[in-house]
Amino acid sequence: MTSEVFEAYIYQGTPLSWASMTSRASVSEVNLLIRGGYILTMDSAGDIAGGDVHVRDGVIQAIGRDLAVPDAELIDASGKIVAPGLVDTHWHMWNTLLRGMSDGGGTAVAPARSGYFAACVGLGRHFRPEDSYAGTRLACAEAVDAGITTVHDWAHNIRGADYAHAGLRALAESGLRARFSYGYETGHHNERLMALDDLAALASAWPRYGARGRIHLGMAWRGTGGSNPAMRVAPGLYREEIAAARGLGLPVTVHACGPRSAAGQIAAYAADGLLGPDLQVVHMNSASAPEIALAAASRTPVSVSPFTELLIGYGQPVTGELLAAGLPVGLSVDTTMLSGNADMFAIMKVTQGCANAQARDEFALTARDVLRLATIDGARSLGLGSVTGSLAVGKRADVIVVSADAPNIGVITDPARLLVTAAQPANVDTVIADGRVLKRHGTLTGYDVAELAASSRSALAGVLSRAG
Repeated sequence: MTSEVFEAYIYQGTPLSWASMTSRASVSEVNLLIRGGYILTMDSAGDIAGGDVHVRDGVIQAIGRDLAVPDAELIDASGKIVAPGLVDTHWHMWNTLLRGMSDGGGTAVAPARSGYFAACVGLGRHFRPEDSYAGTRLACAEAVDAGITTVHDWAHNIRGADYAHAGLRALAESGLRARFSYGYETGHHNERLMALDDLAALASAWPRYGARGRIHLGMAWRGTGGSNPAMRVAPGLYREEIAAARGLGLPVTVHACGPRSAAGQIAAYAADGLLGPDLQVVHMNSASAPEIALAAASRTPVSVSPFTELLIGYGQPVTGELLAAGLPVGLSVDTTMLSGNADMFAIMKVTQGCANAQARDEFALTARDVLRLATIDGARSLGLGSVTGSLAVGKRADVIVVSADAPNIGVITDPARLLVTAAQPANVDTVIADGRVLKRHGTLTGYDVAELAASSRSALAGVLSRAG
């Protein structure tokens, strides 16, 4: 599948039928003018100081200075930075409910120091669909708060079709742009196929779930076993699984070559002819130079998650090597069970720091380079480069406005560098996704934060109670 065909598949308008997802004003009712900000288009137009962005019908209509749109609602961005919404390329959103519990948290089912994989399996098997909804909903709210407008929900605890429906409901209600990658269940038996019939049924009914093209479907594939040392899947099974996904025209994503024990996975996929622009590989810390070259030759996109890779002991991310080889690269939250939060600004900073430290070169990866990874390059790696990731006329309106008023910024010098090295989610003043305002004046518009926290705690209490 060529990158052009892949991207054409990804963005296809689909009708919406879930009543719970139509409560907000339709996109066609939104007409906004973002006025007077420092615009980082991340596109060929470059930066525009004191510029305006006109948004109507969910689409960027115009970008420039002193735009005359008398009927538009004004968003004052003077003294602020206007940028594309940030793009996450791999996130286990369901287990946000287990934030900070990567060592098991001392529960009977996953005792302290059991490690991420054991804790994820031990607690994940006690989830109900409503818990998957609660975890994904909490993650979505955090994404909006942090200025992330596109997420890749790597759903690897689907214990039945109703779990997938629960996650999709949370995504649709959030207003975010998303890929939903349908996976297996935590603790899935190595000798048993994924629920391919359920995946096919969801794909055939996708117009019900796609939120008018805002959400697209993929497969979270086990491959040879991903990064979990307890998972080793027979070649006949993993080949059948990826063939089923490709038969449905779905993009596929897999963990590969994270820990040293998983080295060689890229070579195995290359030998089977499985690499390509529709197969996203996550991590690749332990991939050899020949394996990186194989992935680059096939234009296989890569998602790197520096915080979780460091914390779980995979070693340094190899972002610089991947970029030098010409691979499409995006950045990843991965799991707040390990990382603690979904701060893409911090992810950008550590990405730049690791790359420059490895190269022993202050300018090996610049702030603007890494901002591209979190915006347009991340979008391209998901097949969404013509839809989002930069501010350009005709693209969907995924925009953030970042205030410089807090003490951690205070001045506007190099706006791109400020977003990468100084900004925090608390500085995000306004978030617009697909033309809808999801955060305004620093406050989420689609969530009652107190209710969200209370419902999340209640759901976690239920999981822990069932776990022992």
